[in-house]
Amino acid sequence: MTQSPETVATAPAAKKSRFPKAVPYIIGNEAAERFSYYGLRSILATFLVAQFFNPHKIADLAEKATAQANEKTHLFVALSYFMPLLGGLAADWFFGKYRVILWISLVYCLGNVFTSSFTNNLSLFSMGLVLIAVGAGGIKSCVSANVGDQFDKSNQDLLSKVYGWFYFSINAGSMVSTMLIPWAYANFGPAIAFGIPGVLMLLATIIFFSGRKMYVKVPPGGVNKNNFVFISIYALFNAGKKQKGQSLLDVAKGKFDPEKVEGIKAVWRVMFVFFFALGFWAVWDQNLSEWVLQLENMDRTVNLGFVKFTMYPGQVQTFNPVFLLLFIPLFSYWIYPKLENTRFKATPLRRFGAGLILTALSFVIIAMIQNNIDAGGHPSFWWQVLAYVVLSAAEVLVSITGLEYAYTHSPKSMKSTMTAVWLMVVAVGNLITAWVNGKITEGGYFAKHLAGANYYWYFDVCFILAFTVVFLIVSPYIKERNYIENPDQDTADHNKIVADTDNL
Repeated sequence: MTQSPETVATAPAAKKSRFPKAVPYIIGNEAAERFSYYGLRSILATFLVAQFFNPHKIADLAEKATAQANEKTHLFVALSYFMPLLGGLAADWFFGKYRVILWISLVYCLGNVFTSSFTNNLSLFSMGLVLIAVGAGGIKSCVSANVGDQFDKSNQDLLSKVYGWFYFSINAGSMVSTMLIPWAYANFGPAIAFGIPGVLMLLATIIFFSGRKMYVKVPPGGVNKNNFVFISIYALFNAGKKQKGQSLLDVAKGKFDPEKVEGIKAVWRVMFVFFFALGFWAVWDQNLSEWVLQLENMDRTVNLGFVKFTMYPGQVQTFNPVFLLLFIPLFSYWIYPKLENTRFKATPLRRFGAGLILTALSFVIIAMIQNNIDAGGHPSFWWQVLAYVVLSAAEVLVSITGLEYAYTHSPKSMKSTMTAVWLMVVAVGNLITAWVNGKITEGGYFAKHLAGANYYWYFDVCFILAFTVVFLIVSPYIKERNYIENPDQDTADHNKIVADTDNL
């Protein structure tokens, strides 16, 4: 029926969605915390070498000192990416997100007190790093989920926008800190340079606490036995009960929620793809440690004609978030659509493979730079910027695609689990790199064969190429199940679960 003009005129206007009042506090907290974390990381490797492992710049100790600094840095990163799993469980099962974020932020602040106060004591400084890793990792899984908790049906349409601002705050914090903190370290010393991240983390905690009356606080749900670890372990230890035609995990359906068991099957399928991301993360984080130490032996002069200055080693890391912000829209809105109707359609697995190839190429550039340095050269830092261009493109193809793949190829009940698994892959990748550097410090085979440019050629380039070749061989045979393109898949899975359960 056609409405009369009077009816149209008097019809109430649609209520406009509004951002929750808690959003500014969450965004401000994230920007300050990421400033703190990346600011510390920007100078960590160089500080460890200069202060503890080779303070007198003895040439014969250079290789060992570099390996020691790299080992400690990668262990720090590994712990930072392992803790989100524990922080998430603590929040969901026992304490709730608000309490976990607040309490662990205080641990984070205490860690900053240690790193800024004990710059002459390796043991106490290391204790500070442990506390910071516990803090940074412990709140990581809670903060992003806390954003979503603030929204309901009345403003769900603004959720993508707020996550855009959330991502922007992360990159803004890291860009500013990677420019400021290396400068502060060079001009005011380590106590001030590590103290500034501490002040920012304290500010982040105050901002978060200030919004305490604004937050929607989801209460903890208690221990959920239907989780990935419990079900997988049960299936493993009861493998003898598997019947013909069943998968190994099907034996858990009698004891656990059958729907959760089906979801965990999806997790294991995605984890097979994630295995190849292990190669990426074992080398990616080196741009924040090994690459920074390499820069100390490069020409860092910036001559723009009207101004000339020398960049500090840690400042070159700023190029990564800059290139990311450029490449994300470039790939999403131009490259991927251009390939959509061609034989080279940018499927997630093809993007993943291309990213692994580019990662290897970026380290070829780094290895060639090191060849030049080993031969007595002093190459321009712009060569490393070129490596950052390639590595940032690889990050878009591997890291962002990996998160997308985890989301689209897991059912609703398993999406949080997949995020935790992805972060665990980052942790394990850094453990591999820490282990290699630990072996170098011990001398022997690794120290002999991974010295100088050989470190990048044999460990990084060959390592990532091995993962790439195997991935390109097996990727055509990987079974995929997209739960977004096939929204009825959850229903089909449920019907299958009922049938399987009836047969138990």
